[in-house]
Amino acid sequence: MPIAKTTSGLLNNLVTRGFFPEEKAKIILTSIKSEKAHLVSYLVSNKYISSKELADFCESEYGIPLLDLDSFQLEDIPDKFINEKLIDKHHAIPIYTQGHTLYIAMSDPTNVAALEDFGFSFAMHTEALLVEEDKLQKAIEKLIEEDDAALGDLNEAEIGDIDVDDTESRLDEAQKMGDDDAPIVKYINKILSDAIRKGASDIHFEPYEKKYRVRLRIDGILTEVATPPVNLTNRFSARLKVMSKLDIAERRIPQDGRIKLKLSKNKSMDLRVSTLPTMWGEKIVMRILDSSAANLDIDKLGYSDKQKKQYLDAISKPQGMILITGPTGSGKTVSLYTGLNILNTPERNISTAEDPVEINLEGINQVQMNPKAGLTFAASLRSFLRQDPDIVMVGEIRDLETAEIGIKAAQTGHLVLSTLHTNSASETLTRLLNMGVPAFNVASSVTLIMAQRLARRLCEHCKTPEQVSQQDLTLLGFTPNQIEKGITTYKAVGCDKCTDGYKGRVGIYEVMQMSDAIGRAILDGANSIQLSDIAQKEGMHTLRQSALIKAVEGVTSLSEVTRVTSG
Repeated sequence: MPIAKTTSGLLNNLVTRGFFPEEKAKIILTSIKSEKAHLVSYLVSNKYISSKELADFCESEYGIPLLDLDSFQLEDIPDKFINEKLIDKHHAIPIYTQGHTLYIAMSDPTNVAALEDFGFSFAMHTEALLVEEDKLQKAIEKLIEEDDAALGDLNEAEIGDIDVDDTESRLDEAQKMGDDDAPIVKYINKILSDAIRKGASDIHFEPYEKKYRVRLRIDGILTEVATPPVNLTNRFSARLKVMSKLDIAERRIPQDGRIKLKLSKNKSMDLRVSTLPTMWGEKIVMRILDSSAANLDIDKLGYSDKQKKQYLDAISKPQGMILITGPTGSGKTVSLYTGLNILNTPERNISTAEDPVEINLEGINQVQMNPKAGLTFAASLRSFLRQDPDIVMVGEIRDLETAEIGIKAAQTGHLVLSTLHTNSASETLTRLLNMGVPAFNVASSVTLIMAQRLARRLCEHCKTPEQVSQQDLTLLGFTPNQIEKGITTYKAVGCDKCTDGYKGRVGIYEVMQMSDAIGRAILDGANSIQLSDIAQKEGMHTLRQSALIKAVEGVTSLSEVTRVTSG
C-alpha cells in the first residue's frame, strides 16, 4: 500500500487492520508533519482512537507488555534520567533500570528512534514498555511542571539589566544548552540580581541527593532562599560555568573563574566563582566583589575614638608594619583599604599584592596573585622593593619567606600593611615567632596589630530593650561596677526594613600598639596570654570588651556579642 512508504509502521498497521481508510491516514500524516505532533498523541487527542483501544491493539500486535502508569511512582524515577529535551522530543519517559537495561515508557512501540536516543544518551541498553497515551501525557506534564516549578513566573519577574561580559567567546557552549534552558538563564539572573539587591556577599549553589538549595550570605549569616528541583543540578552548573568561562565538561576537579556583570552603562560588578565536586554534583560558590559598595570612611567602620587615633597614628608613620588579623569574612580587607585610601596621594608610591583584588582604587598599583605562573606574595613583595615604593600592602602573610621580606621592608624605610589569620592581636605576635621570625625583628618592626570581627547591627526601627539577669551580665564580661550603675541592652525583633532584626554590620576591634613593655616581653619569650595582659594594662580593649561597649550603645545585641567573640 502507498501509505506504508510514507509513514510509520504503527499508522500502516492501523490502516491494515481497518481502523481508518488510507486516505484518512494520508490526511493524518500531513497534519502531523505540519503541526510537528507525535503520532499517538495526535490520534488520541483528535479522537481517531481511544488510549485504551490503541494500547490494547499495540500490546496484541507487537507483544510488548502494557504498564499501568497510574500505579507507578514518578518520584522513583532517577533524576539523572529526567532529560526534558528527550522526553519532549520522543514523547516517552525512562521509567527504571534493571541491570544495564533502561526501560522506556512509550505509547508508540514502533518509535525505534526514541530507544536509540535514550540508549545513546545514557550509555545503556533500552527496552520499550507500552503505556496508555492519556496516562503518558499526564505523566510528562507532571514531570515538566515539577522540573520548572522552582522557576516560577520568571517571564514576568523583574530581573534587571544584568549582562555578562565577554560571554560571546563561549557562545558555542551556551548554544549547546539550547533554548529550553532560557528559564534556567532567567532564574540564575534573578538570583544574582536578588543577591546584589539584598547586599549579599556570597551565593551558594548546593546539590544534595534529594535536594538542591541556593543560599545567600547576608550580614555574615547564610540564609536559604530557593530550593530548585534536584534534577536541574547539571543545568545550573553548566550555565554558571559558561558565565565564568570554565570548562563545562570538567566535573572531576575544582575550578576557579570570574564573572563581570554589567548592571548598567556605568556600573559593573565582579564575581569570583569557585566550583567543587561533591557526591551529588558540583557545589558552586560566588563571592560578590562590589567596589562601589565598600564603605572606606573610617568614621563609619565602628572604631572607638581611641582605636581610630591609634590606627591613624600608625599609618602616618613613614615605616613599620601594621598587621590586621581575624577569620575570613571579618572585614580585614576593608580596614586595609580604608588605610590605603587615606594614604593614597600623588606624593606616595603604593603597591599591593592581593588574592583576589577585591576593590579597585585609582592611583594604587594593584597586583593579582597567580601562583601557577610563579606570582606569589613573596615574589610580588620582592619585586615591589625594586619599584621605589613608599607603602606596600601584602594581602596575607602565609609563610616565613613573605614575613621576612615584609619585615625587612618595614625596617628599611617602608610602611607595610598585611593580614594574618589569628584569633587575637597577641596571638599574631606569637604566630610570627612560630613561623621562624626572630624575636628582635618582630619587636623592632611591628608597630600596630588590630584583631577584628564583624557583628550585625540592630535595626533602628524595631530593636527593643531586653531584660538580662545580673548573673548573665557577669558571665558575659561586665564588671560589678558596670552592672551596679545599670546596663541597658537591646535585642533583635524583625520588621519589613531589616533581616531578622538586623541591618548591616559594624566592626569590633582589638587594637594593640607595640610598646617598650610589649617589646621587652617578646624578647623575654612571653606567650600570647602574657602579651595580652600587658596590652590590657596599657589600656587595650579586647574583642569581647569592645563588643560589650557596642551592645551598651545599642549598636548590636548580646547574642551577637557572644556569636562573634566566643572562642
